[in-house]
Amino acid sequence: MTTFSNPSHIRRELLEKFGDDTDAKIIEESVKLCQMYNIGGEDLFFKWEAMRFGSGPGQFTLDSVEAIKAQIQRDLAKANLRKQQARANLMGPLSRGFGAGLGRPGGRFDASSAMKTPTKPAIRTQDGFGLALGGERKMPVAGPSKVNYVGPNTDEAYRKQRAYHYMYEKVSERSEAIDDRIDEFGELVKEHYKVDELGDPTTATEEDMTVVGRITLDAESSAGSVKLNEASLTLESSRIMGAGARVPLRFDPNVKILQGKQGVSGIGLFPGAIVALRGKNGGGGSFIATEILSLPQIGPSSQSRIKLESGDSSFSMCIACGPFTPDADLKYKPWNNLIVQLKAKKPTVILLLGPFVDSAHSLVKNGDIDISPAEIFQQEFLAPLRDFLDSSPGSIALIVPSLRDVISTHAVFPQCELGAEFNVDPRIHLLPNPARFSLNDISFGVSSIDVLFHLRKEEFFKRAQEWRLDGEFVSASVATKKVGTLFSPSYIRNDGRVSFYPIFPVPLELSHEVNLDVTHWDGLKLCNDLADGAPDVLISPSRLKQFSKVVDTTITVNPSFLTKGTYAMLHYAGHSNDSLLKDRLKADVLRLE
Repeated sequence: MTTFSNPSHIRRELLEKFGDDTDAKIIEESVKLCQMYNIGGEDLFFKWEAMRFGSGPGQFTLDSVEAIKAQIQRDLAKANLRKQQARANLMGPLSRGFGAGLGRPGGRFDASSAMKTPTKPAIRTQDGFGLALGGERKMPVAGPSKVNYVGPNTDEAYRKQRAYHYMYEKVSERSEAIDDRIDEFGELVKEHYKVDELGDPTTATEEDMTVVGRITLDAESSAGSVKLNEASLTLESSRIMGAGARVPLRFDPNVKILQGKQGVSGIGLFPGAIVALRGKNGGGGSFIATEILSLPQIGPSSQSRIKLESGDSSFSMCIACGPFTPDADLKYKPWNNLIVQLKAKKPTVILLLGPFVDSAHSLVKNGDIDISPAEIFQQEFLAPLRDFLDSSPGSIALIVPSLRDVISTHAVFPQCELGAEFNVDPRIHLLPNPARFSLNDISFGVSSIDVLFHLRKEEFFKRAQEWRLDGEFVSASVATKKVGTLFSPSYIRNDGRVSFYPIFPVPLELSHEVNLDVTHWDGLKLCNDLADGAPDVLISPSRLKQFSKVVDTTITVNPSFLTKGTYAMLHYAGHSNDSLLKDRLKADVLRLE
Protein backbone atom coordinates (compact mmCIF):
# COMPACT_ATOMS: atom_id res chain seq x y z
CA MET A 1 0.00 0.00 0.00
CA THR A 2 1.44 3.36 -1.01
CA THR A 3 1.76 6.29 1.37
CA PHE A 4 -0.99 8.29 -0.35
CA SER A 5 -3.47 5.38 -0.16
CA ASN A 6 -2.76 4.54 3.48
CA PRO A 7 -5.57 6.20 5.48
CA SER A 8 -3.78 5.92 8.82
CA HIS A 9 -0.69 7.68 7.44
CA ILE A 10 -2.83 10.42 5.87
CA ARG A 11 -4.81 10.86 9.10
CA ARG A 12 -1.58 11.15 11.10
CA GLU A 13 -0.23 13.83 8.73
CA LEU A 14 -3.50 15.78 8.90
CA LEU A 15 -3.54 15.76 12.70
CA GLU A 16 0.09 16.92 12.79
CA LYS A 17 -0.67 19.85 10.49
CA PHE A 18 -4.16 20.90 11.62
CA GLY A 19 -3.88 19.92 15.28
CA ASP A 20 -5.19 17.05 17.38
CA ASP A 21 -8.28 19.05 18.35
CA THR A 22 -9.60 19.14 14.74
CA ASP A 23 -13.11 17.71 14.39
CA ALA A 24 -13.06 13.98 13.56
CA LYS A 25 -15.64 14.38 10.78
CA ILE A 26 -13.50 17.02 9.06
CA ILE A 27 -10.46 14.72 9.30
CA GLU A 28 -12.39 11.79 7.80
CA GLU A 29 -13.64 13.90 4.89
CA SER A 30 -10.11 15.13 4.33
CA VAL A 31 -8.78 11.55 4.29
CA LYS A 32 -11.36 10.61 1.65
CA LEU A 33 -10.36 13.63 -0.44
CA CYS A 34 -6.68 12.70 -0.23
CA GLN A 35 -7.38 9.12 -1.30
CA MET A 36 -9.66 10.26 -4.12
CA TYR A 37 -6.98 12.49 -5.69
CA ASN A 38 -3.91 10.54 -4.53
CA ILE A 39 -2.36 13.30 -2.43
CA GLY A 40 -0.85 13.29 1.05
CA GLY A 41 -2.14 14.99 4.15
CA GLU A 42 0.74 17.44 4.08
CA ASP A 43 -0.10 18.37 0.47
CA LEU A 44 -3.72 19.06 1.43
CA PHE A 45 -2.52 21.33 4.22
CA PHE A 46 -0.33 23.27 1.78
CA LYS A 47 -3.26 23.65 -0.61
CA TRP A 48 -5.39 25.05 2.21
CA GLU A 49 -2.64 27.50 3.22
CA ALA A 50 -2.30 28.64 -0.39
CA MET A 51 -6.07 29.24 -0.62
CA ARG A 52 -6.19 31.38 2.50
CA PHE A 53 -2.97 33.25 1.71
CA GLY A 54 -3.55 36.99 2.07
CA SER A 55 -6.93 36.58 3.78
CA GLY A 56 -5.49 36.15 7.27
CA PRO A 57 -5.91 33.24 9.69
CA GLY A 58 -9.01 31.11 9.23
CA GLN A 59 -10.49 27.97 10.74
CA PHE A 60 -10.35 24.69 8.83
CA THR A 61 -13.95 23.50 8.33
CA LEU A 62 -16.00 21.19 6.09
CA ASP A 63 -16.51 24.14 3.77
CA SER A 64 -12.73 24.38 3.51
CA VAL A 65 -12.56 20.74 2.43
CA GLU A 66 -15.17 21.37 -0.28
CA ALA A 67 -13.31 24.47 -1.45
CA ILE A 68 -10.06 22.49 -1.74
CA LYS A 69 -11.88 19.76 -3.68
CA ALA A 70 -13.29 22.33 -6.12
CA GLN A 71 -9.81 23.87 -6.58
CA ILE A 72 -8.26 20.46 -7.31
CA GLN A 73 -10.95 19.78 -9.91
CA ARG A 74 -10.26 23.15 -11.57
CA ASP A 75 -6.54 22.45 -11.62
CA LEU A 76 -7.10 19.02 -13.20
CA ALA A 77 -9.38 20.51 -15.84
CA LYS A 78 -6.75 23.11 -16.74
CA ALA A 79 -4.05 20.42 -16.92
CA ASN A 80 -6.17 18.29 -19.26
CA LEU A 81 -6.83 21.30 -21.47
CA ARG A 82 -3.10 22.02 -21.73
CA LYS A 83 -2.42 18.40 -22.71
CA GLN A 84 -5.04 18.55 -25.44
CA GLN A 85 -3.56 21.79 -26.77
CA ALA A 86 -0.07 20.28 -26.72
CA ARG A 87 -1.29 17.26 -28.74
CA ALA A 88 -2.91 19.59 -31.23
CA ASN A 89 0.34 21.52 -31.59
CA LEU A 90 2.27 18.32 -32.15
CA MET A 91 -0.15 17.06 -34.80
CA GLY A 92 -0.54 20.20 -36.85
CA PRO A 93 2.53 22.45 -37.13
CA LEU A 94 2.82 22.10 -40.90
CA SER A 95 -0.85 22.85 -41.50
CA ARG A 96 -0.38 26.14 -39.68
CA GLY A 97 2.36 27.07 -42.16
CA PHE A 98 5.20 27.49 -39.68
CA GLY A 99 7.71 25.77 -41.96
CA ALA A 100 11.17 24.94 -40.71
CA GLY A 101 12.02 28.17 -38.95
CA LEU A 102 14.36 26.50 -36.50
CA GLY A 103 17.52 28.08 -37.85
CA ARG A 104 16.22 31.65 -37.71
CA PRO A 105 16.63 33.65 -34.48
CA GLY A 106 12.98 34.60 -34.59
CA GLY A 107 11.84 31.32 -36.08
CA ARG A 108 9.56 28.86 -34.39
CA PHE A 109 10.99 25.57 -33.15
CA ASP A 110 9.54 22.79 -35.31
CA ALA A 111 10.09 19.26 -34.06
CA SER A 112 10.19 17.87 -37.58
CA SER A 113 13.04 20.16 -38.66
CA ALA A 114 15.00 19.52 -35.48
CA MET A 115 15.27 15.81 -36.09
CA LYS A 116 18.04 14.68 -38.39
CA THR A 117 17.53 11.60 -40.56
CA PRO A 118 17.69 8.95 -37.86
CA THR A 119 19.01 5.45 -38.15
CA LYS A 120 16.47 4.47 -35.47
CA PRO A 121 12.98 5.77 -34.80
CA ALA A 122 12.90 8.87 -32.61
CA ILE A 123 12.47 8.21 -28.91
CA ARG A 124 9.24 9.46 -27.36
CA THR A 125 8.47 8.87 -23.73
CA GLN A 126 5.19 7.60 -22.39
CA ASP A 127 3.81 8.21 -18.91
CA GLY A 128 7.16 9.69 -17.88
CA PHE A 129 8.90 6.32 -17.50
CA GLY A 130 11.13 6.54 -20.57
CA LEU A 131 9.43 3.67 -22.40
CA ALA A 132 9.55 3.96 -26.18
CA LEU A 133 6.27 4.13 -28.03
CA GLY A 134 5.71 1.01 -30.08
CA GLY A 135 8.47 -0.80 -28.20
CA GLU A 136 11.21 0.48 -30.53
CA ARG A 137 13.68 0.94 -27.69
CA LYS A 138 13.78 -1.03 -24.46
CA MET A 139 14.99 0.17 -21.11
CA PRO A 140 18.76 -0.56 -21.03
CA VAL A 141 20.29 -2.69 -18.35
CA ALA A 142 23.35 -1.17 -16.69
CA GLY A 143 26.40 -3.30 -17.11
CA PRO A 144 29.43 -3.26 -14.82
CA SER A 145 30.79 0.27 -14.49
CA LYS A 146 34.47 1.07 -14.81
CA VAL A 147 34.31 3.36 -11.76
CA ASN A 148 32.99 3.12 -8.24
CA TYR A 149 30.51 6.00 -8.05
CA VAL A 150 29.18 7.20 -4.67
CA GLY A 151 26.72 10.09 -4.78
CA PRO A 152 24.03 11.78 -2.70
CA ASN A 153 21.60 9.50 -0.90
CA THR A 154 18.72 8.61 -3.25
CA ASP A 155 16.35 7.20 -0.63
CA GLU A 156 12.86 8.63 -0.89
CA ALA A 157 13.17 10.49 2.43
CA TYR A 158 16.35 12.30 1.30
CA ARG A 159 14.91 13.07 -2.13
CA LYS A 160 11.79 14.55 -0.51
CA GLN A 161 13.99 16.60 1.82
CA ARG A 162 15.86 18.10 -1.13
CA ALA A 163 12.60 18.78 -3.02
CA TYR A 164 11.13 20.81 -0.16
CA HIS A 165 8.30 23.35 -0.50
CA TYR A 166 10.33 26.53 -0.87
CA MET A 167 7.45 29.04 -0.80
CA TYR A 168 7.04 28.75 2.96
CA GLU A 169 10.20 30.51 4.14
CA LYS A 170 9.64 32.91 7.07
CA VAL A 171 11.67 36.02 7.90
CA SER A 172 12.27 34.67 11.41
CA GLU A 173 13.70 31.44 9.98
CA ARG A 174 16.09 33.39 7.75
CA SER A 175 17.46 35.41 10.67
CA GLU A 176 17.83 32.25 12.76
CA ALA A 177 19.77 30.54 9.98
CA ILE A 178 22.16 33.50 9.68
CA ASP A 179 22.57 33.61 13.47
CA ASP A 180 23.39 29.90 13.56
CA ARG A 181 26.19 30.35 11.02
CA ILE A 182 27.74 33.21 12.99
CA ASP A 183 27.52 31.26 16.25
CA GLU A 184 29.03 28.13 14.68
CA PHE A 185 31.95 30.13 13.34
CA GLY A 186 32.34 31.70 16.76
CA GLU A 187 32.73 28.27 18.34
CA LEU A 188 35.44 27.37 15.82
CA VAL A 189 37.32 30.58 16.63
CA LYS A 190 37.08 30.01 20.38
CA GLU A 191 38.40 26.48 20.01
CA HIS A 192 41.27 27.33 17.66
CA TYR A 193 42.51 30.49 19.38
CA LYS A 194 41.69 29.33 22.94
CA VAL A 195 39.38 32.29 23.51
CA ASP A 196 37.15 32.00 26.58
CA GLU A 197 34.54 34.51 25.50
CA LEU A 198 33.69 36.52 22.40
CA GLY A 199 32.87 40.20 22.73
CA ASP A 200 30.12 42.49 21.46
CA PRO A 201 31.53 44.83 18.78
CA THR A 202 28.87 47.47 19.53
CA THR A 203 30.00 47.84 23.17
CA ALA A 204 32.59 50.53 23.98
CA THR A 205 35.63 49.09 25.81
CA GLU A 206 39.15 50.17 26.73
CA GLU A 207 40.68 46.74 26.14
CA ASP A 208 40.93 44.70 22.95
CA MET A 209 38.46 41.88 22.49
CA THR A 210 37.81 39.12 19.98
CA VAL A 211 34.60 39.43 17.99
CA VAL A 212 32.87 37.38 15.28
CA GLY A 213 30.33 38.78 12.84
CA ARG A 214 29.00 38.95 9.31
CA ILE A 215 30.27 41.50 6.79
CA THR A 216 27.46 43.73 5.51
CA LEU A 217 27.18 46.82 3.35
CA ASP A 218 26.28 50.10 5.05
CA ALA A 219 23.27 51.19 3.01
CA GLU A 220 23.35 54.73 4.42
CA SER A 221 26.92 55.45 3.37
CA SER A 222 26.58 53.94 -0.10
CA ALA A 223 24.30 54.97 -2.93
CA GLY A 224 22.64 52.55 -5.31
CA SER A 225 24.53 49.34 -6.16
CA VAL A 226 27.91 50.51 -4.86
CA LYS A 227 30.47 47.77 -4.43
CA LEU A 228 31.72 46.99 -0.94
CA ASN A 229 34.57 49.31 0.09
CA GLU A 230 36.39 50.26 3.27
CA ALA A 231 34.07 53.21 3.96
CA SER A 232 30.90 51.11 3.66
CA LEU A 233 31.91 48.10 5.78
CA THR A 234 29.71 47.15 8.71
CA LEU A 235 29.91 44.17 11.05
CA GLU A 236 26.74 42.37 12.13
CA SER A 237 26.83 40.22 15.26
CA SER A 238 24.47 37.39 16.16
CA ARG A 239 21.65 37.94 18.63
CA ILE A 240 23.54 36.01 21.30
CA MET A 241 26.81 37.93 20.87
CA GLY A 242 25.48 41.43 20.27
CA ALA A 243 21.69 41.46 19.85
CA GLY A 244 22.10 41.25 16.07
CA ALA A 245 23.20 44.89 15.87
CA ARG A 246 25.46 46.36 13.19
CA VAL A 247 28.42 48.63 13.74
CA PRO A 248 30.70 50.41 11.23
CA LEU A 249 33.93 48.46 10.74
CA ARG A 250 37.26 50.20 10.30
CA PHE A 251 40.76 48.74 10.05
CA ASP A 252 43.86 50.01 11.82
CA PRO A 253 46.52 51.24 9.33
CA ASN A 254 48.87 48.54 10.66
CA VAL A 255 46.29 45.75 10.76
CA LYS A 256 47.76 42.24 10.86
CA ILE A 257 46.35 38.96 9.57
CA LEU A 258 47.04 35.82 11.59
CA GLN A 259 47.50 32.49 9.78
CA GLY A 260 46.51 33.93 6.42
CA LYS A 261 47.53 32.32 3.14
CA GLN A 262 51.24 33.03 2.77
CA GLY A 263 52.08 35.43 -0.02
CA VAL A 264 48.57 36.87 -0.29
CA SER A 265 49.04 39.52 2.43
CA GLY A 266 45.37 40.24 2.86
CA ILE A 267 41.86 38.92 2.96
CA GLY A 268 38.91 39.05 0.58
CA LEU A 269 35.72 40.44 2.08
CA PHE A 270 32.23 40.34 0.60
CA PRO A 271 28.65 40.70 1.90
CA GLY A 272 27.89 37.57 3.87
CA ALA A 273 31.50 36.69 4.76
CA ILE A 274 31.81 35.73 8.41
CA VAL A 275 35.04 36.99 9.99
CA ALA A 276 36.85 36.93 13.32
CA LEU A 277 38.58 40.16 14.37
CA ARG A 278 40.49 41.49 17.33
CA GLY A 279 40.25 45.16 18.29
CA LYS A 280 37.99 47.48 20.24
CA ASN A 281 35.16 49.96 20.04
CA GLY A 282 36.61 53.02 21.68
CA GLY A 283 33.28 54.80 21.83
CA GLY A 284 33.63 56.54 18.48
CA GLY A 285 30.74 54.66 16.95
CA SER A 286 32.83 52.08 15.08
CA PHE A 287 34.83 48.93 15.75
CA ILE A 288 38.56 49.34 15.01
CA ALA A 289 40.16 46.02 14.01
CA THR A 290 43.88 45.58 14.65
CA GLU A 291 44.02 41.85 13.84
CA ILE A 292 42.20 39.58 11.38
CA LEU A 293 42.02 36.01 12.67
CA SER A 294 42.07 33.27 10.03
CA LEU A 295 41.23 29.63 10.57
CA PRO A 296 43.55 26.86 9.32
CA GLN A 297 43.34 25.77 5.71
CA ILE A 298 40.77 23.08 5.05
CA GLY A 299 42.55 19.77 4.61
CA PRO A 300 42.02 17.19 1.87
CA SER A 301 39.06 14.86 1.99
CA SER A 302 39.30 11.87 4.30
CA GLN A 303 38.96 9.54 1.31
CA SER A 304 42.10 10.81 -0.41
CA ARG A 305 44.06 10.28 2.82
CA ILE A 306 43.13 6.58 3.06
CA LYS A 307 45.75 4.07 1.95
CA LEU A 308 43.95 2.21 -0.81
CA GLU A 309 44.34 -1.27 -2.17
CA SER A 310 46.27 -1.83 -5.35
CA GLY A 311 44.46 -2.28 -8.64
CA ASP A 312 43.51 -0.32 -11.72
CA SER A 313 41.57 2.70 -10.42
CA SER A 314 42.37 5.07 -13.27
CA PHE A 315 39.57 6.82 -15.15
CA SER A 316 38.89 9.71 -17.51
CA MET A 317 36.13 12.28 -17.19
CA CYS A 318 34.57 14.84 -19.51
CA ILE A 319 33.07 17.98 -17.93
CA ALA A 320 30.71 20.17 -19.98
CA CYS A 321 28.44 23.00 -18.89
CA GLY A 322 25.39 24.42 -20.65
CA PRO A 323 23.92 26.16 -22.48
CA PHE A 324 24.31 23.34 -25.00
CA THR A 325 22.72 25.16 -27.94
CA PRO A 326 23.19 28.74 -29.18
CA ASP A 327 20.45 31.31 -28.71
CA ALA A 328 19.67 31.34 -32.44
CA ASP A 329 18.18 27.84 -32.58
CA LEU A 330 17.43 24.64 -30.71
CA LYS A 331 19.48 22.29 -32.91
CA TYR A 332 22.02 21.57 -30.12
CA LYS A 333 24.91 21.64 -32.59
CA PRO A 334 27.67 22.12 -29.94
CA TRP A 335 26.24 19.19 -27.97
CA ASN A 336 26.13 16.94 -31.04
CA ASN A 337 29.72 17.93 -31.90
CA LEU A 338 30.80 17.00 -28.38
CA ILE A 339 29.05 13.63 -28.67
CA VAL A 340 31.11 12.89 -31.80
CA GLN A 341 34.32 13.62 -29.89
CA LEU A 342 33.17 11.59 -26.88
CA LYS A 343 32.54 8.54 -29.06
CA ALA A 344 36.16 8.77 -30.18
CA LYS A 345 37.64 9.39 -26.70
CA LYS A 346 35.22 7.16 -24.73
CA PRO A 347 35.68 8.79 -21.29
CA THR A 348 34.66 6.71 -18.29
CA VAL A 349 32.47 9.47 -16.85
CA ILE A 350 30.61 12.43 -18.33
CA LEU A 351 29.63 15.23 -15.98
CA LEU A 352 27.01 17.54 -17.52
CA LEU A 353 25.83 20.77 -15.90
CA GLY A 354 22.73 22.68 -16.96
CA PRO A 355 21.00 24.61 -18.28
CA PHE A 356 19.84 21.92 -20.73
CA VAL A 357 16.63 23.64 -21.87
CA ASP A 358 17.43 27.24 -21.00
CA SER A 359 14.63 29.51 -19.80
CA ALA A 360 16.67 32.46 -21.13
CA HIS A 361 16.75 31.02 -24.67
CA SER A 362 14.91 33.32 -27.04
CA LEU A 363 12.71 30.59 -28.55
CA VAL A 364 11.79 29.15 -25.16
CA LYS A 365 11.23 32.57 -23.62
CA ASN A 366 8.92 33.64 -26.44
CA GLY A 367 7.07 30.33 -26.54
CA ASP A 368 8.15 29.63 -30.14
CA ILE A 369 8.32 25.86 -29.67
CA ASP A 370 5.87 23.18 -30.77
CA ILE A 371 6.84 20.47 -28.29
CA SER A 372 7.27 20.62 -24.55
CA PRO A 373 10.65 21.41 -22.93
CA ALA A 374 10.68 17.88 -21.50
CA GLU A 375 10.38 16.41 -25.00
CA ILE A 376 13.14 18.71 -26.26
CA PHE A 377 15.37 17.42 -23.46
CA GLN A 378 14.48 13.80 -24.20
CA GLN A 379 14.94 14.03 -27.97
CA GLU A 380 17.78 16.52 -28.37
CA PHE A 381 19.82 15.76 -25.26
CA LEU A 382 19.10 12.40 -23.64
CA ALA A 383 18.83 10.45 -26.91
CA PRO A 384 22.39 11.35 -28.10
CA LEU A 385 23.71 10.78 -24.58
CA ARG A 386 22.24 7.29 -24.45
CA ASP A 387 23.66 6.55 -27.90
CA PHE A 388 27.11 7.43 -26.56
CA LEU A 389 26.61 5.20 -23.51
CA ASP A 390 25.61 2.35 -25.84
CA SER A 391 28.87 2.83 -27.75
CA SER A 392 31.00 2.99 -24.57
CA PRO A 393 30.15 0.06 -22.28
CA GLY A 394 31.01 0.73 -18.64
CA SER A 395 30.73 4.53 -18.93
CA ILE A 396 28.29 6.56 -16.81
CA ALA A 397 26.83 10.07 -16.99
CA LEU A 398 26.14 12.52 -14.16
CA ILE A 399 23.59 15.33 -14.66
CA VAL A 400 23.43 18.47 -12.50
CA PRO A 401 20.57 20.94 -13.20
CA SER A 402 20.66 24.73 -13.35
CA LEU A 403 18.26 27.28 -11.93
CA ARG A 404 17.66 28.35 -15.55
CA ASP A 405 16.42 24.89 -16.54
CA VAL A 406 12.78 24.92 -17.65
CA ILE A 407 12.60 21.18 -17.02
CA SER A 408 13.36 21.62 -13.32
CA THR A 409 10.46 22.15 -10.92
CA HIS A 410 12.70 23.52 -8.15
CA ALA A 411 13.55 27.19 -8.75
CA VAL A 412 15.68 27.92 -5.68
CA PHE A 413 19.25 27.28 -4.58
CA PRO A 414 20.01 24.68 -3.22
CA GLN A 415 18.19 22.88 -6.02
CA CYS A 416 17.02 19.27 -6.03
CA GLU A 417 17.83 16.87 -8.86
CA LEU A 418 15.67 16.60 -11.97
CA GLY A 419 12.38 14.75 -11.64
CA ALA A 420 11.90 11.00 -11.78
CA GLU A 421 10.43 11.25 -15.28
CA PHE A 422 14.00 11.84 -16.53
CA ASN A 423 15.45 8.91 -14.64
CA VAL A 424 15.20 6.74 -17.75
CA ASP A 425 18.55 4.98 -17.74
CA PRO A 426 20.48 3.28 -14.91
CA ARG A 427 23.73 4.54 -16.46
CA ILE A 428 22.59 8.16 -15.99
CA HIS A 429 22.67 9.56 -12.45
CA LEU A 430 20.70 12.69 -11.52
CA LEU A 431 22.40 14.94 -8.95
CA PRO A 432 21.20 17.98 -7.00
CA ASN A 433 22.74 21.43 -7.38
CA PRO A 434 25.18 21.73 -5.64
CA ALA A 435 26.42 18.18 -5.17
CA ARG A 436 29.24 16.16 -3.62
CA PHE A 437 30.18 12.74 -5.00
CA SER A 438 33.18 10.49 -5.39
CA LEU A 439 34.67 8.38 -8.17
CA ASN A 440 37.10 5.66 -7.12
CA ASP A 441 37.45 7.50 -3.79
CA ILE A 442 38.38 10.81 -5.46
CA SER A 443 35.94 13.40 -4.09
CA PHE A 444 34.27 16.05 -6.22
CA GLY A 445 32.29 19.21 -5.50
CA VAL A 446 30.17 20.76 -8.25
CA SER A 447 27.65 23.55 -8.74
CA SER A 448 26.22 25.18 -11.87
CA ILE A 449 25.96 28.61 -10.18
CA ASP A 450 28.55 31.16 -11.35
CA VAL A 451 29.83 31.93 -7.85
CA LEU A 452 33.28 32.98 -9.12
CA PHE A 453 31.86 35.86 -11.13
CA HIS A 454 29.63 36.92 -8.23
CA LEU A 455 32.59 36.91 -5.85
CA ARG A 456 34.78 38.84 -8.29
CA LYS A 457 32.04 41.45 -8.60
CA GLU A 458 31.43 41.80 -4.85
CA GLU A 459 34.84 41.21 -3.28
CA PHE A 460 36.78 43.93 -1.48
CA PHE A 461 40.41 42.97 -0.85
CA LYS A 462 41.89 44.33 2.37
CA ARG A 463 45.67 44.23 2.56
CA ALA A 464 47.27 43.33 5.87
CA GLN A 465 50.63 42.27 7.29
CA GLU A 466 51.10 38.54 7.74
CA TRP A 467 51.77 37.27 11.26
CA ARG A 468 52.11 33.84 12.82
CA LEU A 469 50.59 32.85 16.14
CA ASP A 470 53.98 33.26 17.82
CA GLY A 471 54.00 36.94 16.83
CA GLU A 472 56.69 36.57 14.16
CA PHE A 473 56.27 38.84 11.15
CA VAL A 474 56.17 37.04 7.79
CA SER A 475 58.18 38.83 5.12
CA ALA A 476 56.13 40.01 2.16
CA SER A 477 59.12 39.96 -0.20
CA VAL A 478 57.17 37.49 -2.33
CA ALA A 479 54.90 39.43 -4.68
CA THR A 480 51.45 39.63 -3.17
CA LYS A 481 48.74 37.90 -5.15
CA LYS A 482 45.00 38.30 -4.90
CA VAL A 483 44.18 34.61 -5.23
CA GLY A 484 42.98 33.64 -1.78
CA THR A 485 39.34 34.10 -2.48
CA LEU A 486 38.78 33.63 -6.15
CA PHE A 487 40.16 30.31 -7.30
CA SER A 488 40.05 28.16 -4.22
CA PRO A 489 37.61 26.32 -2.02
CA SER A 490 39.11 28.54 0.65
CA TYR A 491 37.29 31.38 -1.15
CA ILE A 492 34.46 30.35 1.08
CA ARG A 493 36.62 29.86 4.13
CA ASN A 494 35.51 33.06 5.86
CA ASP A 495 32.03 31.56 5.77
CA GLY A 496 32.89 29.45 8.77
CA ARG A 497 31.29 26.38 7.34
CA VAL A 498 32.55 26.12 3.79
CA SER A 499 29.74 26.94 1.38
CA PHE A 500 29.12 26.68 -2.36
CA TYR A 501 27.57 30.17 -2.23
CA PRO A 502 28.80 32.32 0.69
CA ILE A 503 27.42 35.67 -0.49
CA PHE A 504 24.36 37.09 1.26
CA PRO A 505 22.39 38.88 0.12
CA VAL A 506 22.74 38.00 -3.55
CA PRO A 507 23.91 41.07 -5.54
CA LEU A 508 20.82 42.98 -6.66
CA GLU A 509 21.80 43.09 -10.33
CA LEU A 510 22.50 39.31 -10.27
CA SER A 511 19.52 38.26 -8.16
CA HIS A 512 17.75 36.85 -11.25
CA GLU A 513 20.52 34.23 -11.47
CA VAL A 514 20.28 32.93 -7.88
CA ASN A 515 17.12 32.48 -5.84
CA LEU A 516 19.00 31.83 -2.61
CA ASP A 517 17.18 30.04 0.21
CA VAL A 518 19.19 30.90 3.32
CA THR A 519 17.09 28.63 5.54
CA HIS A 520 18.62 25.61 3.77
CA TRP A 521 22.32 26.40 4.24
CA ASP A 522 22.96 22.73 4.95
CA GLY A 523 22.30 22.00 1.29
CA LEU A 524 25.08 24.44 0.33
CA LYS A 525 27.81 22.95 2.51
CA LEU A 526 31.02 22.11 0.71
CA CYS A 527 31.84 19.64 3.49
CA ASN A 528 29.13 17.09 4.24
CA ASP A 529 28.76 13.47 5.32
CA LEU A 530 30.52 12.28 2.18
CA ALA A 531 33.82 13.82 3.24
CA ASP A 532 35.12 15.82 6.17
CA GLY A 533 37.52 17.93 4.15
CA ALA A 534 37.79 19.95 0.96
CA PRO A 535 36.99 18.10 -2.28
CA ASP A 536 39.88 16.83 -4.37
CA VAL A 537 38.27 18.46 -7.43
CA LEU A 538 36.05 21.56 -7.37
CA ILE A 539 34.09 22.28 -10.56
CA SER A 540 32.72 25.81 -10.84
CA PRO A 541 31.69 26.96 -14.34
CA SER A 542 31.93 30.70 -14.82
CA ARG A 543 31.77 33.43 -17.46
CA LEU A 544 35.29 34.34 -16.32
CA LYS A 545 38.09 32.97 -18.47
CA GLN A 546 38.29 29.17 -18.35
CA PHE A 547 41.07 27.68 -16.24
CA SER A 548 42.34 24.61 -14.40
CA LYS A 549 44.67 25.16 -11.47
CA VAL A 550 45.76 23.56 -8.21
CA VAL A 551 45.09 25.60 -5.07
CA ASP A 552 46.07 24.10 -1.73
CA THR A 553 44.95 20.45 -1.96
CA THR A 554 42.18 20.99 -4.52
CA ILE A 555 42.16 21.04 -8.33
CA THR A 556 39.75 23.82 -9.32
CA VAL A 557 38.25 23.72 -12.81
CA ASN A 558 36.23 26.31 -14.71
CA PRO A 559 35.24 24.60 -17.98
CA SER A 560 33.32 27.69 -19.18
CA PHE A 561 30.27 26.95 -21.37
CA LEU A 562 29.89 24.59 -24.31
CA THR A 563 28.33 27.34 -26.44
CA LYS A 564 31.65 29.17 -26.07
CA GLY A 565 33.38 26.12 -27.51
CA THR A 566 35.16 24.81 -24.40
CA TYR A 567 34.91 21.80 -22.11
CA ALA A 568 37.25 20.03 -19.69
CA MET A 569 38.86 16.60 -19.66
CA LEU A 570 40.16 15.09 -16.43
CA HIS A 571 42.51 12.11 -16.27
CA TYR A 572 43.27 10.17 -13.09
CA ALA A 573 46.33 7.89 -13.20
CA GLY A 574 45.16 5.65 -10.35
CA HIS A 575 45.89 5.13 -6.67
CA SER A 576 49.44 5.38 -5.39
CA ASN A 577 50.94 5.85 -1.94
CA ASP A 578 54.19 7.17 -3.40
CA SER A 579 52.99 10.38 -5.06
CA LEU A 580 50.71 13.31 -4.33
CA LEU A 581 47.19 13.34 -5.68
CA LYS A 582 47.83 16.48 -7.74
CA ASP A 583 50.60 14.60 -9.58
CA ARG A 584 48.19 11.80 -10.54
CA LEU A 585 45.18 13.96 -11.40
CA LYS A 586 45.35 16.17 -14.48
CA ALA A 587 42.65 18.51 -15.78
CA ASP A 588 42.76 20.29 -19.15
CA VAL A 589 40.34 22.79 -20.68
CA LEU A 590 39.94 21.94 -24.37
CA ARG A 591 38.42 23.62 -27.42
CA LEU A 592 35.48 21.99 -29.14
CA GLU A 593 36.61 20.91 -32.59
